[in-house]
Amino acid sequence: MAIQAGERIPNIELQVMGSNGPEKVSTGDLFAGKKVVMFAVPGAFTPTCSKAHLPGFVVDADKIKAKGVDSIICTSVNDTFVMDAWGKANNAEQIVMLADGLGEFANAVGLTQDRTATQMGIRSQRYAMIVDDGIITLLNVDEQGLEKTSSEAILAAL
Repeated sequence: MAIQAGERIPNIELQVMGSNGPEKVSTGDLFAGKKVVMFAVPGAFTPTCSKAHLPGFVVDADKIKAKGVDSIICTSVNDTFVMDAWGKANNAEQIVMLADGLGEFANAVGLTQDRTATQMGIRSQRYAMIVDDGIITLLNVDEQGLEKTSSEAILAAL
């Protein structure tokens, strides 16, 4: 069952790219005492994710932060190197590119999908959430498209 609004984000150790290579970071530290917008995509460099989802958050990052958001996080079941390269390719300096390489976070929040038929394996569903001090206040999941998980939808909810 998927995590719900009102529940606490699980504390999972993931990775971000640091100045000397991949660095471990806990979701507990990323969310503690902060208002965070987090969105997940099925895969870096995939069509919808690269043409619309991440670019929308890049364009709207200042507007989102102006609504009192401390951090914007993008996560995907990809390794740290891929997430870093994808962030750089999209000028996503204001967004934390959080690698969930083994799908541990996606699994812990119950938001995985099976993409083995397309050779992608188990991936994250497309979702966006607003989290206040580790507690989810809004969770939107899209089965198709970006209607509920776009930067515009999140801005409207803030």
